Amino acid sequence: MPRNRGMEWLGRSVLRLGGWRMVGAFPDVPRAVLIAAPHSSNWDGVWGIAAKLALGIRLSILGKHSLFRIPLLGPLLRWQGVIAVDRAAPHGVVGQAVDALNAADCMWYAIAPEGTRKWVEQWKPGFWRIAHGAGVPVIVAAFDYPSRTITIGPAFAPGNDMQADIARIQRWYAPFRGRNHDVVQPVESASPQHVKN
Repeated sequence: MPRNRGMEWLGRSVLRLGGWRMVGAFPDVPRAVLIAAPHSSNWDGVWGIAAKLALGIRLSILGKHSLFRIPLLGPLLRWQGVIAVDRAAPHGVVGQAVDALNAADCMWYAIAPEGTRKWVEQWKPGFWRIAHGAGVPVIVAAFDYPSRTITIGPAFAPGNDMQADIARIQRWYAPFRGRNHDVVQPVESASPQHVKN
């Protein structure tokens, strides 16, 4: 994807005005599932999009296939990396995401593992199922509101034990604090961190 220096400047400017900075670097892998947490506020989207623009990276997400039938909206969604998904398809949303990753030479699929801005008892496992099914790593990104940093972490290779893998990833997120709540902790180290900061 060709660089758009104007968009990169805009992203950097938004982060700077908000007092945010980036820490770490993305691994050089062509295909991956990127997760971002804690997802506790609409502001996460603002800072996340600014970071995406600043870094000049293209991320794909899934969107309802019916949206692509709306004139002018379909091409705009495709340009933004949105992949049409039919929720009624026999192999489901996870299967469609796996198929999209397998068909692409270069694609990063982005998802919030909580699936909502509210505090949850446990993450939705879709991100792990997609990464495992496509044989790609899970790359982690964290919002930390006290320090106003977006940290890019390592690439986790999914094994065959979904619960152990998710617990390992959640342990990496333990130091980071969301705007309204933190990441749910693995069962073996669970603590009441769902109180608003």
